[in-house]
Amino acid sequence: MGWWTRSSLGLSPWSVLNEGLVRHTSLSFGTVSAVVGVLVLLGWIPLRQRPRFGTVANVLIVAYCSDLGLWLLPAQFGLPARAGLLVGGILLNGLSVAVYVGARCGPGPRDGLMTGASAATGRSLRFIRTLLELVVLAVGRLLGGSVGIGTVLYALAVGPAAQFFLPWFAYRGTAGREDGAGAGGGTGPGAGPRRMPVLSPAPPAPGP
Repeated sequence: MGWWTRSSLGLSPWSVLNEGLVRHTSLSFGTVSAVVGVLVLLGWIPLRQRPRFGTVANVLIVAYCSDLGLWLLPAQFGLPARAGLLVGGILLNGLSVAVYVGARCGPGPRDGLMTGASAATGRSLRFIRTLLELVVLAVGRLLGGSVGIGTVLYALAVGPAAQFFLPWFAYRGTAGREDGAGAGGGTGPGAGPRRMPVLSPAPPAPGP
């Protein structure tokens, strides 16, 4: 998160929403972020999602890693460097989503909303994540949150990036209960990574 924040080209859509809510309440940005996280978790209930260890870990680690990233990265960059930070931040965020969602230890609050909605509707993670980001962005903007070119780019790109990386990191369980659509892929040494039910056909597994 620190990467695209330091790019100064726009907040993420969820941060735009938080900023907009701050303008209409007496709560701090951090408190609003926590409240929004709780409300998102409530949205898991009709989707039959359950918080797990990874859900809690995501909330804690992302918060501290964001502060660490902002502390390590200087505040002033030229435009080329800022553009590089923005693109790199989006790609790394898509990669991180793929890694911890693929591990099947529990997604973060917002990513659980994405996977639950994807499973419920049969639509791809790419489509659902992009739709969620655009809706959140629109609501945040109506509430007065700040929007930049980086905000729009993030909303459109993070979903495709996460879906692109996910086949390489999807955990191959022995029972296969969570990803029945991956049938036929097998679990032997030569099998490729098992797919999430809504992913496009996975590319060949890297390595021999």
